[in-house]
Amino acid sequence: MLKQLIVGLALAAAISGAAWGADRPEGFWVAQSGNVEVRIAPCGPALCGQVVRVMANNSMSTAGPSAAAPARVGLQLMSDFTPSGDGQWTGKIFNREDGRTYDCVITPAGRTMTVRPYIFFPLFGRPQTWTRAG
Repeated sequence: MLKQLIVGLALAAAISGAAWGADRPEGFWVAQSGNVEVRIAPCGPALCGQVVRVMANNSMSTAGPSAAAPARVGLQLMSDFTPSGDGQWTGKIFNREDGRTYDCVITPAGRTMTVRPYIFFPLFGRPQTWTRAG
């Protein structure tokens, strides 16, 4: 009986841990544009995201290459992301199109993540949907 209880508790912990991990931003993500794959991982006390694979280097606003900062492996796009409640994380995101860094809110939900760069208030940002790689 005790053995069954221990196995049951271990199984419940594993299932709840897997569900909790599915809604965390760590891991590999393909940007909505399909241009890059980004790895989000701890860097100091926060999370950061670096380009790990370049699939294309097309501009998101027009057809053709981006003039501001071409995507390249190792380019840090995301920095200082920390939990901000309700499954959201806030930090900074670099826009290679215009060379500027913006405040950003990310909300991971299973295999997708809403990425909302913004100026002043998150409601003013245009959301993107990133997809877990793999």
